[in-house]
Amino acid sequence: MSIDAVYPDPALFGHDPWWLVVGKALAIFVFLVLTPLLTILAERKVMAWMQMRVGPNRVGPRGMLQSLADGIKLALKEGIVPKGVDKPIYILAPVIAAVPAFMAFAVIPFGPEVSIFGHRTALQLTDLPVAVLYVLAATSIGVYGIVLAGWASGSTYPLLGGLRSTAQVISYEIAMALSFAAVFLDAGTMSTSGIVAAQERTWYVFLLLPSFLIYVTSMVGETNRAPFDLPEAEGELVGGFHTEYSSLSFAMFMLAEYVNMVTVSALATTLFLGGWHAPFPISLWDGANSGWWPVLWFTVKVWAFLFVFVWLRATLPRLRYDQFMGLGWKILIPISLVWVMIVATVRAFRNEGYDGRTIALVVAGLIVAVVVVALLWNRLRPGRVRAPEKPVEPRGRADLTPETLEPFDPMAGGYPVPPMPGQTLPAFRRTPVSVTGAQSTGSTQENSDD
Repeated sequence: MSIDAVYPDPALFGHDPWWLVVGKALAIFVFLVLTPLLTILAERKVMAWMQMRVGPNRVGPRGMLQSLADGIKLALKEGIVPKGVDKPIYILAPVIAAVPAFMAFAVIPFGPEVSIFGHRTALQLTDLPVAVLYVLAATSIGVYGIVLAGWASGSTYPLLGGLRSTAQVISYEIAMALSFAAVFLDAGTMSTSGIVAAQERTWYVFLLLPSFLIYVTSMVGETNRAPFDLPEAEGELVGGFHTEYSSLSFAMFMLAEYVNMVTVSALATTLFLGGWHAPFPISLWDGANSGWWPVLWFTVKVWAFLFVFVWLRATLPRLRYDQFMGLGWKILIPISLVWVMIVATVRAFRNEGYDGRTIALVVAGLIVAVVVVALLWNRLRPGRVRAPEKPVEPRGRADLTPETLEPFDPMAGGYPVPPMPGQTLPAFRRTPVSVTGAQSTGSTQENSDD
């Protein structure tokens, strides 16, 4: 099979008839709307199976219409706008969060060239010389919706969730971009169709294993999914950045989250799992990578990543915030820099005519991957005790007298707070409650209604 018959020619993009462009855009939109509905249902079913629960089983046959019922319920709920919000930004924030997730899919290749009503066209809306950077930019804009939602709500918990999301994106997009750099160096292009073509024989998940591991970790943090769902942690932030949202506004935030999951999964498939190429041993079939079959392989790979998202949520607890930020800045980013230097060195030797690229990358990748896993285990292993920053002098109970403890006002900030070590509550007296009628009659009988 010739390469020209499989891979799209970059000159084809931008020359499709208008009805074909509209049809492609509509197909992508329908795919991105239906996939979250199926993902939510599959997530609840898989998590119930993993955690030995029943899961949805009431609406429709075996609960298959539960996602549709939830969508209708959200649409029919009253949209409540709290008093004191910045209303224009409050309303615009869900739109800013959802729209970039759809835009990023414009450069994702679903398959090779096919014939649609006599027109030869690629199964991809468009392609750019810097297509992967376009995806990174589009997904970065989505975080503005989260930040603005937290700020415009006029409440403390949404604001903290928005600030967390900002720090999270800054930390993990650096590591994600560095994992992309290794792919660019080896493929020699930033075009998504060109990267898929470069993986015709060997997928980058094998050649660039550290980049794959770093990207998978970063994409979970990028989408605010467990165990990295710190911006919406219900334990300390009630609901995070969308605490003050309801009805369709809340539904748009949910849609943006799941569409982002599909987008980063499709990008991982494109960059590391060969895109629409058939997996082994199906690839031995001559017609596996031609016609409409590649759409099936691409969809299966995307759903495999979505299953990983669900698997992580069902099994791992939420990280502490210091663990989460330390993972990004102290482990992922330094190892990404070292790995990019290794890939650049191998690429330089390759440009000079030296061979052995595959062996060098695989061996170096395995070494770096082992180091990554060891560092992750050392940082996140159960029972790891953090050493105190400053030694605390032990004090006996005889030293803890009201004279040695620092008094404080628990209502100074307007809300009652408990005393910290070294502080004591001010002395107070209980006021006896008199019962009307009991003092005058001298009766000790209590009224059963009081």
